[in-house]
Formats: sequence, structure tokens, C-alpha cells
Amino acid sequence: MNETNDKAALRQRLTKEQYDVTQESGTERAFSGKYYAHKSAGQYLCVCCGQALFGSQEKYDSGSGWPSFWAPMEPGAVSTQSDTSHGMRRDEVNCSHCGAHLGHVFDDGPQPTGQRFCINSAALDFESDNN
Repeated sequence: MNETNDKAALRQRLTKEQYDVTQESGTERAFSGKYYAHKSAGQYLCVCCGQALFGSQEKYDSGSGWPSFWAPMEPGAVSTQSDTSHGMRRDEVNCSHCGAHLGHVFDDGPQPTGQRFCINSAALDFESDNN
């Protein structure tokens, strides 16, 4: 399947907000996402390809209004790249498998990593440990 067909299939399968966030590097409004205050034990998956990205044990309340994690589940689960859009310099976080935009990572998180992966709920699915 070529990239155009992949994008068309994603546009059909995802909500408008999910598509905007993951494919157009959009951002959901702070405090509006379904996983912002989510507390269940489990794994957060890429909404586009299903790859496991973050675990509930690395999730914390950063007060930012987006789900925040101090590390991905596995070191290679996400990739980062420089983002200079909107007149800022940030590090964009993407799914390492499919390239979907997830959010950004900042160096103001808790120990042991000191990082805050600020991730859009619209880029995530959740799989409970109780399944």
C-alpha cells in the first residue's frame, strides 16, 4: 500500500482530531483528552499502528493538561526530532513504528529521567492490564 492509500485509510479509520494530531502534527486542547486524568493500569498504544508506547507505571500528573510520562515503555518505542514550528524549539515525539506524531518531550520531568513526554490523548489507545 502506498503512502497516499495509507493516509486515506487512516482518514477513514481515525476521528478528525486523531488524524489532525497524528498526521498533521496537531495538538488537542489542554485538559480535554480522555487520558489526561486516566489512572488505570495498562499500556498506552499508538492509535495508528497499535505499537505499545507508554506504560501506566511511567505516567504522572504534570499539571500540563496532557497525559505525561517520564519514559516510554521501551527505549525504541518512540523517536524524536527537532520541531521549530510556532516560533519555538521543541523535540517532537513520534511513534517509531509508523511515524505518527504523538506530542513533545521536555527536560522538566521527574526523576529518574528528568523528562516529560507530553502526549496527546488523541494519539493513544489504551489496553488495560485486566484484559
